[in-house]
Amino acid sequence: MTSVIANHPKLTLAAAADLQPHLRDLFERDHRIAADVSAEALLARSDIDAVYIATPHQFHAPHAIMAARKGKHVVVEKPMALSLADCGDMIAAAEAAGTQLIVGHTHGFDPAILKLRDIVQSGKFGALVMLHAFNYTNFLYRPRRPEELDPLQGGGILWNQIPHIIDVIRLVAGKPVQSVRAMTAALDPARKVDGACSAFVQFANGPVATIVYSGYDRFDSDEWFGWIGASGNAKTPNHGAAQRALSEVDAEHELTERQTSWSYGGGALANLKFSGQPHFGHLIASFERGEVRLSPNGLLVYGKSGAQEVELTNTVARPGHANVWDELYGAVREGGKPLHDGTFARGTVQLCLAIAESARERKEIALETIGKKV
Repeated sequence: MTSVIANHPKLTLAAAADLQPHLRDLFERDHRIAADVSAEALLARSDIDAVYIATPHQFHAPHAIMAARKGKHVVVEKPMALSLADCGDMIAAAEAAGTQLIVGHTHGFDPAILKLRDIVQSGKFGALVMLHAFNYTNFLYRPRRPEELDPLQGGGILWNQIPHIIDVIRLVAGKPVQSVRAMTAALDPARKVDGACSAFVQFANGPVATIVYSGYDRFDSDEWFGWIGASGNAKTPNHGAAQRALSEVDAEHELTERQTSWSYGGGALANLKFSGQPHFGHLIASFERGEVRLSPNGLLVYGKSGAQEVELTNTVARPGHANVWDELYGAVREGGKPLHDGTFARGTVQLCLAIAESARERKEIALETIGKKV
């Protein structure tokens, strides 16, 4: 995200803060800008208008509230927070300060998702009936910090991956969620956190969605996407590679790898080249008079005339990262209403909590009951 900010025509990258000395050194080398040692030091600066919060999940709320009280606009990584109470406090702090709060759900801006949302709203194929979203990845075996494997601190797929799918289906459906019936599973005794999930989501006034996610590095659903990865980058098939590599290192080396290769300046996140459409797994939408699914080049539309592809323009990997900042700029400078404001993002957290409760209680959970427990 740092390079996105630095290259955005309407933004100026002015500072950063990190606890890790080597990351501060890298940032200062790359941008010739001093890096602070704490969020408090960064937020005390008078030359900062807005901040990007990418701290571990449990710090999203306190850092966003601190930023608002210092008069800073905020883009915070997903999930917005780990409780509805924290979400409410973040929203209240921004409102009291007159600042903007945006949650960085980048895949909601994937060109194919925006186009599919337009199709739903147009009514071209009649009412939306159901959505089927699924993604199989190696998520659980990428290098992790300890809290990323602790369900009490927002570890596992429920807080790190499922919010992307929830964001996408909520944006496409355009209706509030009424209830969910879900199961989750922790299948690796060495990593005691949920790595698989299946959920049935009921929207108001009819539409339903099924969610399936597995992060156990077995089947890779990008195989069915022409080996185009989530950022629109070309991939090489390598089933099980992440799990094999992780089995050869201890916890200390895993943490080191997380803080180097999978952090700022890390090779695992660098130099992604555009090869197809970005996506977060597969999505199939069924309407009264047709079906539409994501494709490597855009959308495939199925109707009585057969299948037709709608090709979409995209020239960069991870386009949604810039869109998030366009959202903030539009809200601050142009008075626009952001798509992913605190209230909308709170709904994603609410569904995450409902999925967890449904899996735990083995029953359907009404969304409204989650809100009443706060």
